[in-house]
Amino acid sequence: MAKSVIVYFAEWCPWCHTVMDFLKKHKIKFQARDVDDNKYAEESVRKSGQNGIPVTDIDGKIVVGFDEPKLKELLKIK
Repeated sequence: MAKSVIVYFAEWCPWCHTVMDFLKKHKIKFQARDVDDNKYAEESVRKSGQNGIPVTDIDGKIVVGFDEPKLKELLKIK
């Protein structure tokens, strides 16, 4: 079953690109939401409780930063 994956990112954020490249490498489809758009910034803060990015929402479970072990666990990647 496909997972719902949303990445809150900014173009200027290198860790955001690391998360998105990781997802692409593993052929995980995701929505990219640029936090420079205030509605997505507010949504990201509401979900994560903080201002930091990247924030990855995987079926409602939140991963802050590039936490590869956590991403692999939630996405069931070996």
